[in-house]
Amino acid sequence: MTITNVLTNLHVSDAHAATAWYEQLFGREPDRRPMDGLVEWQLATTGGVQVFDDPESTGGTTVVLTVDDMDAHVADLGSRGITLVSDDVPGAKFRVATVDDPSGNTIVFIQPN
Repeated sequence: MTITNVLTNLHVSDAHAATAWYEQLFGREPDRRPMDGLVEWQLATTGGVQVFDDPESTGGTTVVLTVDDMDAHVADLGSRGITLVSDDVPGAKFRVATVDDPSGNTIVFIQPN
């Protein structure tokens, strides 16, 4: 089996509001709108995020995204009104910052040391 793409699916309670929030997070509109209530951002050649309107099972998902410069990323998101919470783990081989979306999904950004 050859896997050519991986998409994390985040269930949200309000697709319109969530799309606007993720546009702010990613700094751009979705790459695809494959069906009503579903939007997708391709974040890397073989990976991305789907945001799916599903009020019955919203929140509780965690997605981990690797960045190359945490300080620049935190500053960039801060300028767009999104505040990341730093959660550096002593002795870890990475830096961590998190933010929850309005539906209770957690976005974790890591930067390897």
